[in-house]
Amino acid sequence: MLQPVMHILKQKNIVLASGSPRRKELVENIGLKVQLCSSLFEENLDPHSFKSFSEFVEETALQKVLEVENRLICEGNVPDIVIGADTMVTLGKEMFGKPTSEHEAFEMLSRLSGRGHTVYTGVVVKSLDQIVKFTEKTNVFFGKMDEEQIRGYIATGEPMDKAGGYGIQGVGGSFVERVDGDYFTVVGLPLFRLCSVLYDMYKHEILL
Repeated sequence: MLQPVMHILKQKNIVLASGSPRRKELVENIGLKVQLCSSLFEENLDPHSFKSFSEFVEETALQKVLEVENRLICEGNVPDIVIGADTMVTLGKEMFGKPTSEHEAFEMLSRLSGRGHTVYTGVVVKSLDQIVKFTEKTNVFFGKMDEEQIRGYIATGEPMDKAGGYGIQGVGGSFVERVDGDYFTVVGLPLFRLCSVLYDMYKHEILL
């Protein structure tokens, strides 16, 4: 999708406002070189102050982007493009972020076992003064897991830095019966929408 503008994008200083190697790998798999820069934003927004899950993840992603951009500018490393994302697992009206303990991971996974849930990933792409925000959501259906399976998975350590307490691209994917929507939204970066945004941002430069 990005081939017509790839020569333009390869000249840009692209920064991913994240510490996630998964997101970095996704971006590099489509042919872009990115600099990984973890945001220092505390991610302490009150989800109850937002009208929707989409607004919450988009605002969190925006704050990550702004913090990273401002810090890099102060360091003299001015980015051309900053990409930020935030992923949240929801069950009904409840929001599940990253578990803070093994006990919390167990509670999350027990709640998700044998049920469907929705994953929201909000993305912000900032290029100079242009900001584009969007959210994708995907429904994920877990098979039934017994207590030993859940504890065994937690013992791998994988759940502890993942929204909802699981990584679909890792061992956690073995619990997933089916996915309705964009798989990459669950991984943490919806590639189709991201590529569409980047293409629209730079397609006017193709003939320049």
